[in-house]
This record gives sequence, C-alpha cells and structure tokens, in this order.
Amino acid sequence: MKKICIVGAGAIGGFIGTRLANAGEVQVNALARGANLLALQKHGWRMKTASGMINGPATAVSNIATDLGEQDVVIIAVKGPALPEVAQSIQALIGKHTLIVPAMNGVPWWFCKALKGLDRPLLSVDPDADLNDWLPFNQLIGCVVHASTSVSEPGVVQHRMGQGLILGEPTGGQSQRVGELVRLLANAGFDASQSENIRYDIWYKLWGNMTMNPVSALVSATADLILADPLVRDFCSAAMTEAQAIGEKIGCSIAQTPEDRHQITAKLGALKTSMLQDIEAGRMIELDALVGAVREIGQRLQQPTPNLDILFGLTRLMARTRGLYPA
Repeated sequence: MKKICIVGAGAIGGFIGTRLANAGEVQVNALARGANLLALQKHGWRMKTASGMINGPATAVSNIATDLGEQDVVIIAVKGPALPEVAQSIQALIGKHTLIVPAMNGVPWWFCKALKGLDRPLLSVDPDADLNDWLPFNQLIGCVVHASTSVSEPGVVQHRMGQGLILGEPTGGQSQRVGELVRLLANAGFDASQSENIRYDIWYKLWGNMTMNPVSALVSATADLILADPLVRDFCSAAMTEAQAIGEKIGCSIAQTPEDRHQITAKLGALKTSMLQDIEAGRMIELDALVGAVREIGQRLQQPTPNLDILFGLTRLMARTRGLYPA
C-alpha cells in the first residue's frame, strides 16, 4: 500500500489522515473543500492531542480529476447525507484493486448485502439504490471508529479520547488484505484490530449511538444529563431493546442490557454527541444511518419499533424546521 486518500478531511478523516501521514509509511492524500482544503494545502495534516500537536504532509485537492489518480485505499469519512454524491465523484480514485473503507456513523448501505432474504438496498441510506454500483461490495472493508474528535479550526483536529479502529470483511471472517491494513494503522498509533464479524461491531456501536445522538440533539443536553433523567433514560432503554430484538434476528445478538451500556456511556461524562455538534453548527444530521436504517430493517422483519418511530419522527421534524434534514 503506497497511496491512501481521505475523502472528507473533517474530525474523523483528519484524525485518521494525520496519524497515517505522521507515521510516514504511505502517501496520504485528501479530498477536501473550503477552509479545510486551504489549511491542508498550507500546513499539511494537523491534530491537537493531550501530548501536543501531531502533523504530517498532505496532498490536498478539491477535484480528484486533476491530480491524484487511482489509490490503494480510499477512506470515506463524510456525513451520511453527502455519500450518494460523493460516491459518484470519486470514481477516478477507485481502481479494480482499491480498498474502500467507509469510516462513517451508523448502519452502512451494504449492511444487509450478505443477509439472506434482506439483501435489498437500504433505501434510508441508499435512496437511489445505486451505491453498490459506485462502491463495489467486493472492494469494501467494514470499519468502526472508537474515538472522540472534533474540528477546532479549519484543518486542525482536536483529539479527546480513543484510538480504536476495528476493521473487517463485510461477509465475515479474516483476510490478508484486512490484516495488512490493520498493521499499517497499528504502526501509525491506532488501536487497530481485525474483526471476525464486523457487522456485529457496527451494530454494537450503533446500539448506544442511535438513542444518545438524537436525544441529545432534541434536548440540547450532554450525555450525563440525559442519563441522569430517569424518564429519558428509560425511553432510551426502551428504544435500545427494540434494536436489540432486531439484532438477534440478523446475527448481531447483544448480551448486555441497555443499563449495562448506559453505565459505559456514563464513564464518558459530559459528552457532547456528534449530532448535537452538527445541530449547533448548522450541519445536516445523520439521522437515517443511526435510526432510519434500524427502523427499515425492523419493518422488513415485521419487528415493531414504536419507540424508535417516535425518536425518528421527533428528531426529523426538529431538524427539518432548521433546514438540517431533507424536506
């Protein structure tokens, strides 16, 4: 692996790109825009950490047709609503052997691809049912990011906690190509590992995020305040129980209780979720990947989701009134 391109050099893309560029093992390119693009072109990759600033060289462009060419790995770190347009625009980066790694929140478009009887496109996250045409399934590597980051200023990522990256084949099992990518990421300082069942890892992370993110956006509260309110905490638990029942039917059984997961979240303290940050910054929210896709899978399984329906409807309406969710 010689060339990696980060598509979307924001909080997560910058987090991954900076560590890889700092390690110096591969050329780390960036597809960015606006002030982020200008900062990357002038200063390279930059990230503030508890131990100081980390930086590395960056080749940053706004139009891939101009310079970059085919990449060995393309890491997609954009918000869910932007993906359909982005997928079409990055075709010049993707060759027959390019690995495609979506480092994104929630249920990915390919999640049901290998599930018997459920392998139709998820329209909540793939509305035109064509993402697999642009991003071939056999070139995908599933990815789960366990880290807290934000953009403190254009081109600068603020890292708060976590270095976890879990990667795996969408169809399960282990592979040499994932192993090589894990080694590269581990050498760059990540807590990188290869999963036998990446779909479970995606579902497990989602299980906590799918309530905490939208509830925090609805009430403008950090995670500690949400968990401290018994009524809100119980509502989150009820929605999580619905998702847990869906998970059991798709090979993603979770042994914990919602209360077990709340106790893990509580250790993060006054966490401001990514969706709350998006609302405050006036950015489109990733509601479909976090809640809509879960409801869609539940509908296919004829599994009731009354609490998730309420959460989805309220959050969607709130975001629409602010112009942060499609009409």
